[in-house]
Amino acid sequence: MPRRFAPIYLDHNAGAPLRDSVRETMIEVLNDTGNASSVHSHGRRARGRLEAARENVGLLCGAKSRAVTFVSGGTEANMTALTPAWRDQGAPVYLDKLYRSAVEHPSVVTGGRFPAADQVVVPVNSDGIVQVDTLNELVRGMEPGLVSVMAANNETGVVQPLKEIGAVAKENGHFFHVDAVQAAGRMKIDLDDWQADVITLSAHKFGGPQGIGAVVARSTARVPAPLMIGGGQENWHRGGTENVAAISGFGTAAQAALEEASDTSHLADMKAKLEDGLRAVCPSTVIFGETAERLANTSCFAVPGIPAETALIAFDLERVSVSSGSACSSGKVSVSHVLTAMNVDEELARCALRISMGWDTSASDIDRFLEIWPQIVDRLNPDARHKAA
Repeated sequence: MPRRFAPIYLDHNAGAPLRDSVRETMIEVLNDTGNASSVHSHGRRARGRLEAARENVGLLCGAKSRAVTFVSGGTEANMTALTPAWRDQGAPVYLDKLYRSAVEHPSVVTGGRFPAADQVVVPVNSDGIVQVDTLNELVRGMEPGLVSVMAANNETGVVQPLKEIGAVAKENGHFFHVDAVQAAGRMKIDLDDWQADVITLSAHKFGGPQGIGAVVARSTARVPAPLMIGGGQENWHRGGTENVAAISGFGTAAQAALEEASDTSHLADMKAKLEDGLRAVCPSTVIFGETAERLANTSCFAVPGIPAETALIAFDLERVSVSSGSACSSGKVSVSHVLTAMNVDEELARCALRISMGWDTSASDIDRFLEIWPQIVDRLNPDARHKAA
């Protein structure tokens, strides 16, 4: 009988496996009763757990705990931040336009609560990096608006020059939002250094539960208008009874992610091994964003003549899970808007695969991937083994 290998998961950017510590925390909370808004002992215990998680998420972001607002996930977090209506020092402020990069997550590409006519797309270079000079030209002399740029791209892992972008926003009197969903646990998050007014997070990207995220402000005096209103939950920033179990799991995952973000060298070593192995198999391999700073856990590559859709099926049959791009775009036939913005040829873009590692990835997982890949290449396009870059 052929040897049956354990399944391998290399799609952490779509969603990381739940950590054991998070599962234990959530089960404990689920076994309790109590609404965090109630004043009796059960409610106070729930409130204590909620605030402990808020503290941990704040520490992950270098923010004060009271600046953390829990929401249902990254998409709601981005929808909350992307609004023309803000409050600054207690006074209402209406922002004129949204300036967002061409490589943002689909939840930001929609523009949130900004009308389509009030959205301006900022181009990127061939590595997917925002053209800061162009951004400066676009926002200079304009009425106060909102600049929105992700910390690190979900498809390529390319890290944006947030300090420079934040300086441009501040110097020109604009507000600044950073989608840090892919950055959390994989790089240092620093609202002050970035001069970001708010950042957004999603717990399931670093081993927390699905369906819980956060909007984190640098200052509680400068915040976006609520998306969901109702009761006074979340300091009136987000109505609705809090999901204490998911929030507690978020807090536990945030503790682990903060520690992991301090040293990602093991991920970088595995990525280097992966990319060296890819080129050894196919010299024509193209690694997107290769000359830019990238997250240690992410590699997006393509081999001309090997369609991603076919390769994904082949890997799945070998019990290895990888991605062809953003999970939120899976099932679509269209080419990645990220690679299009990077001016990647459409035919090559259709061959793009993404490997994203995380807290449970081991060196043996990468070894197994590199063992399977030559076999898949030989089945799909053996000539690719001999073509130069």
